[in-house]
Amino acid sequence: MVLLIVDTQNLIMTNELYEYEQFISNVKKLISVSRENHIEVIYIRHDDGIELTRGVNGFEIFKEFEPMLNEQIFDKHVNSAFKESGLLEYLNQQKENKVIIAGLQTDYCIDATIKCGFEHGIEMIVPAFCNTTEDNEFLKAEQSYKYYNEKMWNKRYSKCISFNDAIALLKRQSNGKNGDIYPEISEKII
Repeated sequence: MVLLIVDTQNLIMTNELYEYEQFISNVKKLISVSRENHIEVIYIRHDDGIELTRGVNGFEIFKEFEPMLNEQIFDKHVNSAFKESGLLEYLNQQKENKVIIAGLQTDYCIDATIKCGFEHGIEMIVPAFCNTTEDNEFLKAEQSYKYYNEKMWNKRYSKCISFNDAIALLKRQSNGKNGDIYPEISEKII
């Protein structure tokens, strides 16, 4: 199992994101608990070649989630973190097929990454309030968040679980408890 942190770059980490403060707190806790329990943390950065690109102010990962020197960072050029970034090959080499995912944005790169991970046979696990987005021309950010987390992904492309269940899962996984890693996880995602 790995923790995948997607696109939490300075330029797009703004207080316009849905449940911004809770998102920051939850992701910091996921990273901390993963590190404490020897679960690998992997980062994805989006490089669109225009506004969000290497060398441009804001490209780097949000300071509060900053990677440690030994943690992997993969750059992508499309919404899916698995396409031509090296991530899929890396996970295959490590024989990792379970990913807890967190980051930006719910309706763009998180959605694409979850669905593509599923198609590659990776078990995608989505903790509540660990992905977020902004309002768009069709939906408020809260509506987008709820649509994907509560309707679209769960039991189709991923397992959407509560934040507390995600923390317990990280701790159980590091203790070497194999088999069904979800015995006590509730069906509720919030």
